[in-house]
Amino acid sequence: MTRLSVNINKVATLRNARGENNPDLVAFALHCEKIGAQGITVHPRPDERHIRRSDVYDLKSVIATEFNIEGYPSEDFLRLVEDVRPAQATLVPDRPEQLTSSSGWDVAPNADFLRSVVDRLHKAGVRVSIFIAADPAQVKAAKEVGADRVELYTKPYADAYADNPAAAIAPFVEASLTAREIGVGMNAGHDLSLQNLEYFNRNMPHLQEVSIGHALICDAIYLGIDETIRRYRECLAPAD
Repeated sequence: MTRLSVNINKVATLRNARGENNPDLVAFALHCEKIGAQGITVHPRPDERHIRRSDVYDLKSVIATEFNIEGYPSEDFLRLVEDVRPAQATLVPDRPEQLTSSSGWDVAPNADFLRSVVDRLHKAGVRVSIFIAADPAQVKAAKEVGADRVELYTKPYADAYADNPAAAIAPFVEASLTAREIGVGMNAGHDLSLQNLEYFNRNMPHLQEVSIGHALICDAIYLGIDETIRRYRECLAPAD
């Protein structure tokens, strides 16, 4: 069964809007775990506009499921990950000013840099995933720099899903089959939602984990977080 990691950045954004501790980020993460989340994802940015460095430490001390820290591998980010030692670090190529991730790594031109980062995080005992486009060449390049997993950038799938689901998912299937063949784990994330997740999960071979934040938190406004996580987990259930 594909694991659901809940990205709680948007909850931190809401908290920060008032400068207080409501909603309580740690309590929210623990509640998500209690009702079925199989991991918690955070993306601390340099300006701390949502997740703060202190949040990462607070969460590490209490998270019982898989803790995934994603971000651009700056020196500050790497030191944070080395100190906290989450189960997984997901490397994204975001510039500090970006609102959200908008592309994956072009791995080959950045191979020396990424290889040094992967080696460094492996020494800290952290599994490393690299955020990439659904392209077999990128999967192979990620393997060459030592990545344990890749996370496929799924916005192109989400954008094309309504018009032609089979065509939308085809490059993701190809990338996943390549990953399986060369021994790289498979994660996915970005713009996955209750509208497109079940099809993606049912048709995507060897998918291990999805990380979902924005859509899930938006759904929770209408459905409540308990019902929302139940529905996302239902989308990720294996086919009968």
